[in-house]
This record gives sequence, structure tokens and C-alpha cells, in this order.
Amino acid sequence: MTNKKILISQQAPINLTPYNALKEKFGVEIEFRQFFKIEPLTSREFRGQRLNFLDYTAVVFSSRHAIDAYFHLSEELRIKIPETMKYFCTTEAVAMYLQKHIVYRKRKIFFGTGTPESVVSLISPKHKGEKFLITTAEGSSASSMTAAFDAAGLEYTVSALIKSVSQDMKDIDINSYGMVVFYNPSDVKSLYENFPEFKQNDIKFISYGKSIVGAMSEAGLQTAINAPMPECPSVAKAIEIVLNQEN
Repeated sequence: MTNKKILISQQAPINLTPYNALKEKFGVEIEFRQFFKIEPLTSREFRGQRLNFLDYTAVVFSSRHAIDAYFHLSEELRIKIPETMKYFCTTEAVAMYLQKHIVYRKRKIFFGTGTPESVVSLISPKHKGEKFLITTAEGSSASSMTAAFDAAGLEYTVSALIKSVSQDMKDIDINSYGMVVFYNPSDVKSLYENFPEFKQNDIKFISYGKSIVGAMSEAGLQTAINAPMPECPSVAKAIEIVLNQEN
């Protein structure tokens, strides 16, 4: 790779050791820059869905951003969430984040192992009569979660609570990078909003995560590697593989 600059579309991680090792080994420059940020829907945007939080007895969360948005909108719309509300989260980390907003009580907070099926398994006959609100992001698909709920015969409604907002990236020269790492479909959206005439040319793209693959393909972007895979479980390892191939 003749161009030694690498752009990673996230905030710099706390542990930079793997990236510093790449700099030393290959003489590359690595920059971190978020292409988008997550924001809660405005109360006006939420009202457009014609939903009322109080019509539901249980909420399904898959992200911390959705939790913040749920309670932010509740406050903005002057809705008092009852203490009887039950919360079903995809992971323990998401469930623990609820402590920012409510008193954590095991009798009303449940968490799975990261899959929709693990969430549904928590519901069982004891909670089958609840009315579930499945929270998601604007423009994203909740099909895997709704399919699991449909299979279990559960009553639910899907509600978008958060949205991705492209960051202003026009201060950078996107063509000055030899490699770019994307994680999210919103990275692709931001790329073309900031650089409508963008052409890939010799830029090497690395995609990380399942959700980004389809978006990059639809945009006509070729990827040098799609991670994670057994041989490249991390972004740093994926970058190293591509750099070794180039050398």
C-alpha cells in the first residue's frame, strides 16, 4: 500500500497497543474519526409513530443509546414510567446500563446472551401475557427479533427511538487515505453525504461486523476483507493481514 494513512470510523479506543504495533511494523499513520453519532428521536419525530409508552408493559432493549432515548423521551413527553414496567435486554451489559435511569431490580430486569432467541427464552409462560415494545434505530431492521417473537406467539410493537446523524467530515481529504475501516451502514451513508462524488479508486476498505457488508455492497464499495473471521477477530488483525498482502 503506497498510501500509508489509515482512517478508522470510530473514536480512538482506550487500548491503542495493537495500533501502535502496526505503526511501528509498517510505518503507517492511523487516525480515528466518527462518521456519525447516535441521537434520540425528537418528541415530534416519535409522535409520528403514534405510540404511547404506557400502552406497553415490557420493553426490549438492544443498546444503551435506546435506553437513554427511552427515558429522555419519557421525560420530554412528561410520561411517568411505572415501577411495574419490565425490561428485557439482549445482553447483561445493556441491562446493567439501566441503573443510570432506574433502581436495578432483578424481578423486572432480564437479559439474554446477545441473540433474539435468548431474549425470548427469558419470557417463558410467566411473562407471555406482556405487551412488548421492541426498541430499535430509525432505518434499521428488527426482523431477527420480531421473527423470534412471532415464533413464540408474543404480542409486540416495534418502535424507533434513535437515529444516526452524519458528522461533518468535509475538513478531511478522504482521498488521502490508503485504507478505511467501516463498522456501520451509517458510515457509508455519511461518506456519500460528505463526499457525493467519492470514487473508491485504490482505497482499501475493511468492513467489521455483519450489518455493514450489505450496505457496502449496495454502494458498490469493494472490501479487502470482511471481519471478524477466525483469522482476523479484531480490526487491528484485519489491517495487519491487508498490509501484509500489500507488502
